Amino acid sequence: MKRSLIDRRWLISGALALAGCGLSERPYLQKRVWPLAVQRPDMRAPNPRGRTLLIRTMQSGPGLEARGLQSLQADGSVRVDFYEEWAVPPALGVEGSLRQWLAGSGLFAAILAPGSRMEADWVLETTLTAFIAEPTQHRARAAMTVVVLDQRTAGTRVLMQRALTAEAPLAHAEAPAIVAALLHALAALLAQTEQAVAGMR
Repeated sequence: MKRSLIDRRWLISGALALAGCGLSERPYLQKRVWPLAVQRPDMRAPNPRGRTLLIRTMQSGPGLEARGLQSLQADGSVRVDFYEEWAVPPALGVEGSLRQWLAGSGLFAAILAPGSRMEADWVLETTLTAFIAEPTQHRARAAMTVVVLDQRTAGTRVLMQRALTAEAPLAHAEAPAIVAALLHALAALLAQTEQAVAGMR
């Protein structure tokens, strides 16, 4: 009886020791944080005759609140990488880039933020609907909806409502390539937004 009990204790302690060895040999994964921002290629001065534009806080589509890089798998599922992530939530980074991009477009007298005391002529509402790598298609994709409202009249009027999508080539499925492709897709998306808004003048 005593020997059986000793044998069981030896087996348990041996199993725990082996498990501990396995854990200690497992490689440590260092989390990497990537900046989410793009710069427009040129910066133009504000247009003194232009309108004022209020850019409201960008909303996130379903599943886009996570900061981890997202990839669409072959089976249609979305993989969120918890060791490779953006420095800020995607919608926040895209909104900051959008503000900088339109501020340097030369289209407007001023770009306003929520809470500004200045009265806005137009209001821009956006929702980020896609910001994902698609390795099986060898591309990265960024998309958002854009709504422009005119507040100069007694009743708010919708001037434009569009869904915009931009893509960029994806060299491979490793994090640096995904980040580079998504930022290129974002720059193309912001250029589309500028072109759409410019066409309303």
